[in-house]
Amino acid sequence: MSNPLRDMEKPDVIFCIGTNMTEAHPVAATRIKKALARGAKLIVADPRVIGLAELSDIYLPLRVGSDSALLLAMAHVIAREGLVDPAFIEERTVQGQDFLEHVREFTPEWAEEITEVPAAMIEEAALLYGAADRGAIFYTLGITEHICGVDNVQSLCNLALMTGNIGREGTGINPMRGQNNIQGAGDCGAIPNNYPGFQPVTDPANQAKFEKAWGRKVDLEKGITKVRALDSAGDRIRAMFIDGENTVVTDPDRAHCEKALKSLDFQVVADLFMTETAALADVVLPAAGWGEVDGTQTNTERRIQRLRAAVPPQGEAKPDWWIISALARRMGFEGFDYQHPREVFNELCELSTTYHGVNWDAVEAGAYQWPVPFEGHPGTPRLHEDGFINGRGVFKLIRYRDPAETVDDDYPVWLTTGRRLQSYHSRTQTGRAAGMDYLLPEETLEVHPDDVVAWGLEDGGWARMSSRRGAVRIKVEATNRSPRGTVFTSFSFNDVPVNLLTGAGYDPNTDTAELKVCPVRVVPAEGPETVDDSGAGRQDTAAD
Repeated sequence: MSNPLRDMEKPDVIFCIGTNMTEAHPVAATRIKKALARGAKLIVADPRVIGLAELSDIYLPLRVGSDSALLLAMAHVIAREGLVDPAFIEERTVQGQDFLEHVREFTPEWAEEITEVPAAMIEEAALLYGAADRGAIFYTLGITEHICGVDNVQSLCNLALMTGNIGREGTGINPMRGQNNIQGAGDCGAIPNNYPGFQPVTDPANQAKFEKAWGRKVDLEKGITKVRALDSAGDRIRAMFIDGENTVVTDPDRAHCEKALKSLDFQVVADLFMTETAALADVVLPAAGWGEVDGTQTNTERRIQRLRAAVPPQGEAKPDWWIISALARRMGFEGFDYQHPREVFNELCELSTTYHGVNWDAVEAGAYQWPVPFEGHPGTPRLHEDGFINGRGVFKLIRYRDPAETVDDDYPVWLTTGRRLQSYHSRTQTGRAAGMDYLLPEETLEVHPDDVVAWGLEDGGWARMSSRRGAVRIKVEATNRSPRGTVFTSFSFNDVPVNLLTGAGYDPNTDTAELKVCPVRVVPAEGPETVDDSGAGRQDTAAD
């Protein structure tokens, strides 16, 4: 996030797009509600009538996968009506005039044909955000899990730059992270093209720095993403270590994923439970749970926080840092003689520019938000107040692109996926909690009541949903939350392996899968297939 969580209560106008915050981030969503109670206006863009939409002043029911068209048209209106911040553009950005010229062609009428949002509503939303003294943008995976995810994010940046809504209280561009500590994982270098602290691996100075610190040569090439690793499994990639991720359930194109993992010579999984992915492994290493480990995490607002074990690890379980270090030593790598997470974290601080001013003891109270570039620096709750780290903000001249697959006669329905309040990710943990299972015992397919009738379905009955990659059986829920022609379900239930269907394309910049858009066919069906001994429902694995 560019701004601290407390700033969520301070905008004049809040623009939420591709984020179901009341379900995916319910605690943070309370700050949005406080802002509304104080008089802030809320714009929500989402294909579904989510909880935030019910609270909004303007709800934009855009077609799935059309976000960039909507944002281009909003930029057009803001530029046309002179709601830009010319001083900010001149002093702090580049390509500003080129961008203002670029968006002249993207009228609300043009966007209406793509997004299915009336031009008048696009105008209204653009005027409201553009006129705000403090306008804040919030987004989540509904923006990024597309083949144009980077374009979508850059389009949001364009809106903030042209209006000067960045680097000030109650403004900013704020991604709500999808998992706990995903920010911290990126900070530590869990990105194939960066060393810790987002330092590019291709920079010779960075290479020299890490070679000196680690006492060995480092790879001079960018790493590969998991998508490319799975594509190369059984060929270039012969073995794989999967730590704390249920790849089989959460990755797109499940059939391809399972085939890739089964083609490996050797697979190791570290996890808390025998997940669907762990069941395919040659070796399963028992990992300690979140309440059994000491360490740090960095949350969505870049706040570095200490974690403290409540109980010791049970049985043979070990912390992840211990498991990784032990594996590295047995593979002959030096430098993995850590005895405590303090040593790991302090090394990160020494080598990372964003953490350089803190250490294990300094973050005890959770007072610091990175960057903390030197000792004694108070941290940076709000980014870009005095300027951009790379000098100037860069406008990107984005154009709309269709999703990798669009609806047709064979697959005439849009499927979009997401999260449920009552379950977490692949339900590795929440699916084993009786109280949570009581709240959400099964997955359903949200279908508009008119579509239920038109497609011959029954509310509470079963449907067969198929894509070009496979088919699943799922119970139908008639609801006005989904628009006509669009259905929704989560990816959380293994007995409804929705990700058999997804995976038509990937963002060329990040390899992020297009999980939010998948053309499908929905027809009536008998009940689910017989359940096997593992508890996983047997689903069709091939398309019609």
